[in-house]
Amino acid sequence: MTFNDNANVGGSNARRRGRTAAVAGGGVAGLGGIAVLIFALLTGGSFDLSSLLGGGAGTAPQGSGDQAITDCETGAQANADDTCRLVATSVVLDDYWTATVDGYREPQLIIVDQQAASPCGTASNATGPFYCPADETVYIDPTFFGLLRSQFDTSAGSLAQMYVLAHEYGHHVQHLIGVMDQYPNSGSGPTSNGVRTELQADCFAGGFIDGMATLTDEDGNRYPQTPTEAQIRDALDAAATVGDDHIQQQSGGFVNPESWTHGSSEQRQRWFATGYQDGPGSCDTFAVSGGQL
Repeated sequence: MTFNDNANVGGSNARRRGRTAAVAGGGVAGLGGIAVLIFALLTGGSFDLSSLLGGGAGTAPQGSGDQAITDCETGAQANADDTCRLVATSVVLDDYWTATVDGYREPQLIIVDQQAASPCGTASNATGPFYCPADETVYIDPTFFGLLRSQFDTSAGSLAQMYVLAHEYGHHVQHLIGVMDQYPNSGSGPTSNGVRTELQADCFAGGFIDGMATLTDEDGNRYPQTPTEAQIRDALDAAATVGDDHIQQQSGGFVNPESWTHGSSEQRQRWFATGYQDGPGSCDTFAVSGGQL
């Protein structure tokens, strides 16, 4: 997915938070570690993976000043830089959900620079992207995408990146409409609330990916171009890569559905596709039986 070069994507509330050189060097140890890293990146799981990255992550300093991101104003800049792509996508996400959900309010987007403090714990490229309902903020470190490209056979392309962010914004929508309160995460398992919550966020992401191509800036310029079939396949491949069953297989273990927290590869692809084809109104994962989930 690429933005139209002349699209005005300014106006995001995204800010940069963190510090320099907070995570020690070293690669991910083994295929299992890489698989868990991918799981944290693309599912929104908040997992401390510092031991897999070589060296401790330390403690993010409290009270670090946020910095406004002012150099991401056009679609051309979004196409050229991962950070700007995330910032631009947040603008389109807010437009999409404002038009879709009554009373929608924008979450804060924090672009993590090495490490950042949050009410939900330290955000870093040892924890992966996550949504924190306590401060209604999405935390994401764009260096994850480069790490995926260099350490694992995945493109982490533009649409996959947008899927990651859209998934986290899907959790914000769940927070706003009361899903998190009505269906608290009470454990793991193939039909657990946790799995249903994650699959619904995937479905919401699919709805956004379909609808965003029709949205325009204040001058009438369309934000992104219509996704190609190859880009949709890339997003679906990303969804499959982070299925619980695939992660367990790649980690060298056996598939244990009772430990699932996000759903199988097939489920994640199917619910993303459901949202993409039928919109967010089709995303009630809590209304279907376990056999249909």
